[in-house]
Amino acid sequence: MTKQTELVLRELLRNPTRAQYGLAIGQAVELQSGTIQPILARLERAGILESFWEDPDEHVASTPPRPRRRYYRFTTDGAEQARVALALALARTSRSRPVKPGTVAPTPVTD
Repeated sequence: MTKQTELVLRELLRNPTRAQYGLAIGQAVELQSGTIQPILARLERAGILESFWEDPDEHVASTPPRPRRRYYRFTTDGAEQARVALALALARTSRSRPVKPGTVAPTPVTD
C-alpha cells in the first residue's frame, strides 16, 4: 500500500460514516486530483468504497456554479477492510524499519 493510499484511508476513517467528495479528500491530505482520483477508483474497485454523484438539485443551487461532485463513502465492510489494511501496512513497515531508541512506534487507526 502506498503512503498516499494510507493518507486517504486515514482521512476517510476520521469520520467513517460520512460521504466526502474527492476534491475535499485531496485537500485534506494535500494530494493533487491526478493522484487522489486513481486512488479512490482503486479503492472503489476493491470494494472498500462506493461512490455516487451529487444530487442535481444541490448542484444547480450552488453559488458560484461548479462541477457536480462525486462523493465517496465506505461500503458496509469497507471501514473494517481499511482498518485491517492499514494495520497490515503498519506491521510490514514496523518489521522492515526498526524503531529508533527514544522514539515511539506509530499505532494503527482504531476509529
